[in-house]
Amino acid sequence: MAEHRIYRMSFAKVYPLLVAKAERKGRTKAEVDEIIRWLTGYSQQQLDAELAAGTDFAGFFAAAPAMNAARAEIKGVVCGVRVEDIAEPLMREIRYLDKLIDELAKGKAMEKILRTPAP
Repeated sequence: MAEHRIYRMSFAKVYPLLVAKAERKGRTKAEVDEIIRWLTGYSQQQLDAELAAGTDFAGFFAAAPAMNAARAEIKGVVCGVRVEDIAEPLMREIRYLDKLIDELAKGKAMEKILRTPAP
């Protein structure tokens, strides 16, 4: 099976599109960064370094310091596909990020997006 093109695409090329999607709906770059940090475990400095380096999606997720275990709670449809049904691990991680940014753009509270347990 052929590798998906997005795996070799620079994360830095897609990142501004994620930010623009959020900003069109009144959300902020800081919120996008918070989501990415929550999902991957990168610090803000590490995230900025990965963006500056032009790391591709495969490398970006492979180098993630600590993928959040709560990401398994992310459910729903992105691009007509249920994220929980995606078998390919890297594609699932990419779609988790897509789903979180979609939730942000739809106005969901950050506590819900980040699957913060109720006190």
